[in-house]
Amino acid sequence: MGLCTSKDEGMSTSSPPEGGTINRTRKTVSEKAGNTGANGILTDSSTTRVDEKPNVRPDGRAGGGAASASGGTGADPNKRQQSVGSTRSAASAQSVEASGGASGGTGSSDSSKALKVLLLGSGESGKSTILQQLKILHQNGFSREELLEYRPFIFDNVIETSKDIISARQQFQVELEPDSGVTQEDLDEVMNFSTPGSQLQQFPQHLEKIMMKVWNLPSTQNLITGEHRSAFYLMDSARYFMDGLDRISTPNYQPTVRDVLLSRKKTSGIFDTLIEMDSNLKMHIYDVGGQRSERKKWIHCFDNVTLIIFCVSLSEYDQTLLEDKTQNRLDESLILFDSVVNSRWFARASIVLFLNKIDVFAEKLQHVPLEKYFPDYTGGQDINKAAKYILWRFVQLNRAHLNIYPHVTQATDTSNIKLVFAAIKETILENSLKDSGVL
Repeated sequence: MGLCTSKDEGMSTSSPPEGGTINRTRKTVSEKAGNTGANGILTDSSTTRVDEKPNVRPDGRAGGGAASASGGTGADPNKRQQSVGSTRSAASAQSVEASGGASGGTGSSDSSKALKVLLLGSGESGKSTILQQLKILHQNGFSREELLEYRPFIFDNVIETSKDIISARQQFQVELEPDSGVTQEDLDEVMNFSTPGSQLQQFPQHLEKIMMKVWNLPSTQNLITGEHRSAFYLMDSARYFMDGLDRISTPNYQPTVRDVLLSRKKTSGIFDTLIEMDSNLKMHIYDVGGQRSERKKWIHCFDNVTLIIFCVSLSEYDQTLLEDKTQNRLDESLILFDSVVNSRWFARASIVLFLNKIDVFAEKLQHVPLEKYFPDYTGGQDINKAAKYILWRFVQLNRAHLNIYPHVTQATDTSNIKLVFAAIKETILENSLKDSGVL
């Protein structure tokens, strides 16, 4: 699947794509590895250099720019494309100094030769999981002590998931089965449990039995997979943690790496991490909170940024924000991306766009029509057409004509993220650093 675009490519069409393949003139690391994901989609979608122009638009017709959906104009098809290195030299030369004041950082004197990267996206888009994968790949993973630090957050995930399920049962008036072994008093006990899981060191045993019974009820399973599944919130990994509740609730529970990758821990503030990709290439990555209340803090990271990694959850097309139940999450991501890609702060930045959670998206698309929430989509249950349509919606917003490097990702899959960052390094980072003299 060709999900590759840059400032002058024909992706910015005035009508939604209907499938088709974007031809490429070379293969990336990911293509050589032949890595495919759910339903055959290429999960680390290849990236072309910006001076290698695909000659077919996403809808299969001859390429060419057109007006964007947001009222701007598309790229000039006659404008000659340039390499990232030649167009990004000023930003590259200035981006090597890490700013102070970030919390949770791992900065060092070596940071003066690191590429400064902003990791952006709305809440629950997978930003922190991407950072955890880089820790696994380039910082020797998690120690036993670090894994144990996630226990309270995983407890919190389970408790909040149980409350969400009970709340949804009440909302849709789902009756308890006569032989359920669960009473209304049991449900009230879970709902009234007030200690945040993030403050717990042991899982409350008296709640574990109630939660497990409620989770295993046929009426609960029908609720979370049936017609109302889009009408209430459940975290993406709810099934994983609830199915593992007997393991998680044991007194000696130690989280696994997979537990950590699938856990949800809200990012508050700005976290600064130095990642050594190899002996010659370092990235200073700033992970910032994705909720609306956190976005005002991003301004402190804007100066001298060379690269932005923008994460989007493909599977959120049928969900609303936790902080605003009237706002569709994918629409919110589009609004946020618009403000980022057209910001004067990022006029010299390149954008890596992660279309994340392809695994969840592939499963959901078979049951929840994308066209119910985006009526101009016409591709049905075809996962490639659906992903390409969502990419088109984002590329339409690129009025500043920045270089955009899209990748379809599954952030919880370490091998997928390894291949994606190999492609990023090959196509963007090394060119930029060579031009600035860092390499």
